Amino acid sequence: MGSPGLMNRNNGQRLGITEPISLGGPTEYDVIKTRELEKYLQDAGLYENQAEAVSREEVLGRLDQIVKIWVKTISRSKGLNEQLVQEANAKIFTFGSYRLGVHGPGADIDTLCVGPRHATREDDFFGELYRMLLEMPEVTELHPVPDAHVPVMKFKFSGVSIDLLYARLSLWVIPEDLDISQDSILQNADEQTVRSLNGCRVTDQILRLVPNIQNFRTTLRCMRLWAKCRGVYSNVSGFLGGINWALLVARICQLYPNALPNMLVSRFFRVYTQWRWPNPVMLCAIEEGSLGLQVWDPRRNPKDRFHLMPIITPAYPCMNSSYNVSSSTLRIMSEEFQRGSDICEAMETSNADWDTLFEPYPFFEAYKNYLQIDVTAENADDLKKWKGWVESRLRQLTLKIERHTYNKIQCHPHPGDFSDRSRAFHCCYFMGLQRKQGVPVNEGEQFDIRLTVEEFKHNVNMMYSLWKPGMEICVSHVKRRSIPNFVFPGGIRPSRPSKVTWDSRRSLELKVSGRAQDSGEGKTVTNVSDNERKRARVDDGFETNLGNAKRLAVPPSIGEVHEGSPPLSTVSSSSIKGDDVDSHRLEESGREKYENNIPDSLRNVKNLVEVSSQNVEANGSVECNPHNKTQATATVDATSSGEAEKLAIEKITSGPYLSHQTYSEELDELENDFEYGDQDKGFKGNIKGGPVESSSANAAVAVQVTSSNGSTSSGGLYSNENLEELEPTELVAALSNVTPAPVIHSKPLIRLSFTTLPKATGKTS
Repeated sequence: MGSPGLMNRNNGQRLGITEPISLGGPTEYDVIKTRELEKYLQDAGLYENQAEAVSREEVLGRLDQIVKIWVKTISRSKGLNEQLVQEANAKIFTFGSYRLGVHGPGADIDTLCVGPRHATREDDFFGELYRMLLEMPEVTELHPVPDAHVPVMKFKFSGVSIDLLYARLSLWVIPEDLDISQDSILQNADEQTVRSLNGCRVTDQILRLVPNIQNFRTTLRCMRLWAKCRGVYSNVSGFLGGINWALLVARICQLYPNALPNMLVSRFFRVYTQWRWPNPVMLCAIEEGSLGLQVWDPRRNPKDRFHLMPIITPAYPCMNSSYNVSSSTLRIMSEEFQRGSDICEAMETSNADWDTLFEPYPFFEAYKNYLQIDVTAENADDLKKWKGWVESRLRQLTLKIERHTYNKIQCHPHPGDFSDRSRAFHCCYFMGLQRKQGVPVNEGEQFDIRLTVEEFKHNVNMMYSLWKPGMEICVSHVKRRSIPNFVFPGGIRPSRPSKVTWDSRRSLELKVSGRAQDSGEGKTVTNVSDNERKRARVDDGFETNLGNAKRLAVPPSIGEVHEGSPPLSTVSSSSIKGDDVDSHRLEESGREKYENNIPDSLRNVKNLVEVSSQNVEANGSVECNPHNKTQATATVDATSSGEAEKLAIEKITSGPYLSHQTYSEELDELENDFEYGDQDKGFKGNIKGGPVESSSANAAVAVQVTSSNGSTSSGGLYSNENLEELEPTELVAALSNVTPAPVIHSKPLIRLSFTTLPKATGKTS
């Protein structure tokens, strides 16, 4: 456990772009709860044993020797004199969870090989080094991915999983004491090298910018475990990955530099529940640099204005590490942040414990309807490549369904995949489906997503340049009661849950409070998040439709941050009740503010707020308790200190950043996926001039939902006036002749009919 209440690593120097919220040290309660947390993480198996740690170090040492031999070999083959051959050098660096010190047993090691200018990536790294590794008996499962957005070589070395990147510097000789944190290292580097170096540079910068590394590591381990338990740990699915969680935790450490992990976890949920996205999370000011590399800047880069949850990397060139986040995944994460905040508050009065916080999200109980995406291939190697590609594109299916149904259907992607052992070379993914809540039920309006599904399948096939016969994808509808058994632990479907969970208990409380309100007592429950009410609600008259989910949508104010949105105090998660907002007034106000203020948004971001230490308690941790709970060990007045902290958080999270939000999902079509983006190069020649094949009636997906005003919000599939900026020309051309299915107004109820979609039978189509 890190030493409490000290900032000695930085000699008291302030870290971050603002003053801390609290300089208070830990209370006795914090010390006790932190010990409990550390024991919980130990019992959860998050720490490797000494033998495995030694094995990893030996593997890294052996790998460093191999790349040194490799660079001398290619130097000699290129005709360099013997002196240059002897001076030739390459060096291994680590990054990611291993470098941060939060890796667990069996985790892979992210590594970077830095080589000289005459060692090329294509011929030497993916050529000669690949052949050397292939001949070594201790190397298994060698899989090069040279066309990835960040080219990588994946393999196991003596059982340890390695992801090896390559950076080709402009130096003739790589010194053994090379410092890759210097910006000059990027001089004359190609794009792949800049991307490859970014992981190491960001990881090292994070460790420099946190006040207490040990407290940071413990808190990050906790948040990574929590995110995995709650199903929000996956960059490719549109949630957050390891680097994103590290940056979020590091910012909390800056705001509470003397806090122990227990308090840091609590404040993590409190701060990000109130955070006004898309205001960016940054550990330091964005530096322009002298090399001309593009940095995240919504003033100059139109694409950056569409990012919903910007989490900016601290190393030059600063980038948004979370561009995959969509409005639906942001909504889900916001709900989870609120749940975590509620539980941490309950823990302070012994009404919850760490087990409660880490309760797994019951994904296959949360919805009544799901999409099942089956992926098959003819052999294991093909399946590995094919499933990776399909997984990287699933986010597009979510965006397309929500956009083409005018956000009346919302999707919740499961971040993992499942395999049916009775089928060879098969895996599948799932998405929960729900009707958007809070929309008045007017005359029914039919939305046919048949073309949406077909368009997605067409794009997945046509954009993959390595497609082979046998690579198939099938999208089908499955109801909760028909979820295949192989998705459950041990292949056994659990009986109806008998265990009382935090969510079920809160749902019961909400029902009771709801009855009290209906009876005219006029009581409100302000300490329960609105999303718990939504999760508990079941539309009994909607049994055969796709809107029957316990988990319901967060109001647009939390998932979509509009220009000119009201002050934080009116839209924070603790106060959102789904009330209607005058969208026209907000839109006009936002447009005026954007025109006047956006050029200065980042110029002033370093001065978002200067929170004076006079507003916080210097002798104890500041507590924010909206319910005026009393803690036995508290030495300050909970109400006054809570208000001070709430005000400080509000200032921190309410920066001047504004963004475009109209049709923001469509911009995601142009974003490169981390691992497979460069494979889109074959898309243009394949799809141009080829219309999407119309599906048969057996593949129809009819969706009937109701808009808030009883009419559609746009006239067609792609009605955005900025279409040329948001969609590839070839895709628009291919779909220009496609018309949606006719709108049907035959039934007054909201009805999402998937009865004609092919059922999940184990066969592909």
